[in-house]
Amino acid sequence: MPMEYRRLGRSGLKLSVLSFGSWVTFGEQVDRDLAMECLSTARDAGVNFFDNAEAYAGGESERIMGQALAELGWDRDTYVVSTKLFWGIKEGVNLENTLNRKYLLSAIDPCLERFGLDFVDLLYCHRPDPDTPIEETVWAMSDIVAAGKALYWGTSEWSADEIRAAWDIADRHHLHKPVMEQSQYHLLERRRVEQEYTRLVEDLGYGLTTWSPLASGLLTGKYNDGVPEGTRLSLEGYEWLRDLLTTDAALGKVRSLQAVADDLGCRLGQLAIAWVARNPRVCSVILGASKVSQLEENLGALDVLPLLTDDVLARIDEALAA
Repeated sequence: MPMEYRRLGRSGLKLSVLSFGSWVTFGEQVDRDLAMECLSTARDAGVNFFDNAEAYAGGESERIMGQALAELGWDRDTYVVSTKLFWGIKEGVNLENTLNRKYLLSAIDPCLERFGLDFVDLLYCHRPDPDTPIEETVWAMSDIVAAGKALYWGTSEWSADEIRAAWDIADRHHLHKPVMEQSQYHLLERRRVEQEYTRLVEDLGYGLTTWSPLASGLLTGKYNDGVPEGTRLSLEGYEWLRDLLTTDAALGKVRSLQAVADDLGCRLGQLAIAWVARNPRVCSVILGASKVSQLEENLGALDVLPLLTDDVLARIDEALAA
């Protein structure tokens, strides 16, 4: 099945329904040469959106992606790059865990330098900041867009109330409004996208780019019998994620879902990705991979999309309820 392109909310920008992101992998599991291979593989499949963040590998992820893009020599008009700000990569007051004006305006230029780009297409506030007035953040993000350093701005893992407050402030002051949210969405984590954000999508035309469709690999079934060496959940520093995901209840649901995938003749991971992409409110599903073969398999989810009939979706819900 050919790649599908969806508008980012009510903006005019179109994103590939499957995109490629660098969380965990770039700088920790993927070097520049492998990054180039993965980017090329994604591009050949029709992917036009590549996701990143300042905090990924302490800035190294942006640098590796930027070097790979430079080597590949693609026309800048043909792809979309994102990054995200909040965590910071230096320690100190006003340098980490903030969305204040000082941090945002000082952080964007180093991001662009690491990428080797004049601008990013999408700029996200990586988390909400309870210590900074939303109005201050909105003005700063709007100014970044006005300066041409980002084309669109949005949020990541913000509550619906926080997003609406930001949008209302921007609307009242005729500023550049936030247009997209990046949130976790997969078979085992559905509430925010399917319930909390419903009115945002309907009323504001807010676009959704979603991450972790495989729940960090859990929904591939590879953790059913433990955590293999070399996988994401075996990495030092990600023990919290392993303990969060590999519960008996979650693994039981994964085993039940495997039967559905087997009957469809596809891999469980492909079923999980296709299930996210089948939601018309999702503009793009961000894939992650540390191997080209892994990425190729995940991109095969496009062929599973037409197989998700009402009966299959009902079976999936039954498996999750078990």
